Amino acid sequence: MLHDDPHSADTLDLAAIRARHTLLLLGLLWNRDLARVDIARDLGLSRSAISSIVTELISVGLVQEVGTRGSSGVGRKATLLNLNTRAAALLAVDLGASHARVDALDLHCRTLATQSVPHDIQAGPRATYALLHDLCHDVLRAARLNPAQVALVGVGIPGPVDHDTGRVVQPPNMPGWDGENVREALRTLLGLEVLVDNDANLGALAEARFGAHRGTQDLIYVKAATGIGAGVLLGGRLHRGTRGGAGEIGHISINEQGPVGRSGNPGSLESYAAAGVLLRLAEERRAAGVPSTLPTPVTLASLLTHANTDPLARAVWEEAGHHLGVAISTALNLFNPAAVVIGGRLSQAGEVLLSAVRASAQSRTMRINADRVRIDLGTLGGDAGVLGAGAMMLDSLFTPGACRTCTALPASTRAPTTSPPAARRPAWAPATPPPPDPIFPRTEESHEKSPDDRRRPRPDHQRRRRWQAGNLLVVVR
Repeated sequence: MLHDDPHSADTLDLAAIRARHTLLLLGLLWNRDLARVDIARDLGLSRSAISSIVTELISVGLVQEVGTRGSSGVGRKATLLNLNTRAAALLAVDLGASHARVDALDLHCRTLATQSVPHDIQAGPRATYALLHDLCHDVLRAARLNPAQVALVGVGIPGPVDHDTGRVVQPPNMPGWDGENVREALRTLLGLEVLVDNDANLGALAEARFGAHRGTQDLIYVKAATGIGAGVLLGGRLHRGTRGGAGEIGHISINEQGPVGRSGNPGSLESYAAAGVLLRLAEERRAAGVPSTLPTPVTLASLLTHANTDPLARAVWEEAGHHLGVAISTALNLFNPAAVVIGGRLSQAGEVLLSAVRASAQSRTMRINADRVRIDLGTLGGDAGVLGAGAMMLDSLFTPGACRTCTALPASTRAPTTSPPAARRPAWAPATPPPPDPIFPRTEESHEKSPDDRRRPRPDHQRRRRWQAGNLLVVVR
């Protein structure tokens, strides 16, 4: 029984339940088109409850009807529902040690426009933010989008990130960034909601959602490049640890008497297998007499290109794979995953690296943890970063945890397919549209009732509530 108080526990519990059902429904439609009867069966709800939620989602543009499904029996054909992937856009930012990339994505994480440029992360925060502002501007213009259509910005950082705050914490490969709050800086610069995480964590999300091991619940993604990090999925959830520092596999000591790496730890994996170390190793092996046709000095590009053909390159990658396998065996014995996926630029070495990793890891792992694990190279290549950022944003949008604030929502109008967005406001947008300049304006949220609410006053316990899920609107009654 509902109380008269609109903020009573019963009212809020019903609202939370409805919000959860709404988001579960959106999750089902993200995977495939379904009829109302299918959704009712999958969620265990009545068809009238599903129809009520669907009607509201159609009214705000998140769901659309896309024809009917044939039936061999007598009766009305079922109308199929489709998630409108152009209802809002996502901005995915992939920051690496030597590049910056920004993609505009639809809600299926398909790229609408992309920009990628060389960039030295050691140039520091100010130069990086200025570059990202310009890249975001260019990408939105190329995709014929305006900032009001962007639900979230997701950013991958090549260093440890406090996930709760978006602050970078003592990054070994990012001098000048310690303590930098990337989330707040970009939120202020772009006027949009921003999520930030470590790039290896995002790689794990990308491989589990879009890669060859999609759907795997226990997966470790190892990103091997200038630095080496890992993202750990346990039971289908990203394990970040208390602050977001879980998965720093590059700083595991595989030889406590070994050389000191960038993090200051003796014998860390990065001191044996990071990109810069491999270049020095190649020159040492050449000086020791290993034959090679590689140029002098050796470059990472030449090591990758000739990984399976040049004796020196092969020796370097076999040694790197051995060290990676030692560290991966520790992760296998700790977490017993179903799959380990190796990504990052060093994975381009291919089979010679992978064979060495497998041999080293399998020989050091307990049989119960080794028997069923798959150790493979990543399949997403250079797209892993932006797809991982997209997966992070989807996880934020399509969970009840995103429905925390009961507010009138800033508009995220439907993205156009052929022409630039018209300067008109949909019925469910704020009363005052954002100013046209700058490219990323910050606007005040409107808390006014909609015209419909003003025309049809309702008792407090039936008042319409709007729950904010990023910038996607979820309406609960």
